[in-house]
Amino acid sequence: MAETLHTKILIIGSGAAGYTAAIYAARANMNPVIVAGMLPGGQLTITTEVENFPGFADAVQGPWLMEQMRLQAEKVGTKIIYEMIERVDFSKRPFTSYGDFGSVFTADSVIIATGAQAKWLGVKGEQEFQGFGVSACATCDGFFFKNQHVAVVGGGNTAVEEALYLTHHASKVTLIHRRDHLRAEKIMQDRLFKNPKVSVIWDSAVEEVCGGGEPKHLTHLRLKNLKTNAISELPVDGLFVAIGHKPATDIFKGILPMDETGYLLHHPDSTKTDIAGVFTAGDVSDPVYRQAVTAAGMGCMAALDAERFLAA
Repeated sequence: MAETLHTKILIIGSGAAGYTAAIYAARANMNPVIVAGMLPGGQLTITTEVENFPGFADAVQGPWLMEQMRLQAEKVGTKIIYEMIERVDFSKRPFTSYGDFGSVFTADSVIIATGAQAKWLGVKGEQEFQGFGVSACATCDGFFFKNQHVAVVGGGNTAVEEALYLTHHASKVTLIHRRDHLRAEKIMQDRLFKNPKVSVIWDSAVEEVCGGGEPKHLTHLRLKNLKTNAISELPVDGLFVAIGHKPATDIFKGILPMDETGYLLHHPDSTKTDIAGVFTAGDVSDPVYRQAVTAAGMGCMAALDAERFLAA
C-alpha cells in the first residue's frame, strides 16, 4: 500500500539548494521532507575538486561536500526520502506530489530545487574524462588550467562567455563550432575575435575525447570537419562543453511559468512562483550563474520565504 506523508515544507531535489533550504526550514521547526530525486546531491556529486565554495582553504571533493550538507540537514531534523517525483498537483492546498515508488506527499508549501544538467556531446571518452579534463563550467574549473591549452565547444553566448573567461587562466583557448558562424551576440563575437589568446575551428565537431596516463588526464581531441569529413587531432589539456543546460522542469510544464528554455520563473527579489506557497531555488530557475554557492543562497531564501508564507 502506497505511503502518504504530510509535511509543512516539501523540498523536491537534493543539491546545494535543496539541502540548504532543508537546513533553514528544519531549524525553524518546519520538519521539512526532501525527496532526493534521480541524483541525490545534485551536480556536485559528479565533480571532483571544488575550490570556490566558501569556508574551505583547501579544495574539497564535490561528493564529500554534498554528503556533509546531507548530514547537516538530517542532523537538524530533515527527513530524506530516496524517490523521484513523477507528478504534482498544485491546484489546491495541501499540494500533492507523487513519487515513482508509489509514495504520495502532501505539503502546505513546496520548494522546487530539481536543478539543471549540462547538455553533453555524447561522444566517446567524454564521460570517462569528466573531472579529468572535461568540464561544463569554466567558472568552476577554469582555475585548474592555468597556462594550459583548452578547447570550448559551442557557438552561442554561453560558449563565447566561457571562452573569454578561460583566457584569464589558459595560455590558449580554441573554440570549436560545427557551423561557419557563431550564434552569440555581435558585441561578444567582437570581443572574442579581438582576443589574441583565442582561435576558432569552424565547421567541425568533436568525434572523440582522448587521454590516458596515471593519474588519468585528457591529452587530445579527435575532430571531424563536417564539410570535408577530414579527421584531425587537437592537443589540449582541457575541454569545456558549452552547448547549453536543461533544467529538470518537465513535470511542471503547464503548471508553473517557465522561460523559453524551460527554466522556472520567479518573482523579482523573491523565490515565489505564480502559485502561492510554491517556491523555487537553485539552478532550476537560474540560467545565469549556476554555482553551488548561489544555489545554496537561493535555498536559504526559499526556506525563509516558505516560512513567512506559512506564518501568514
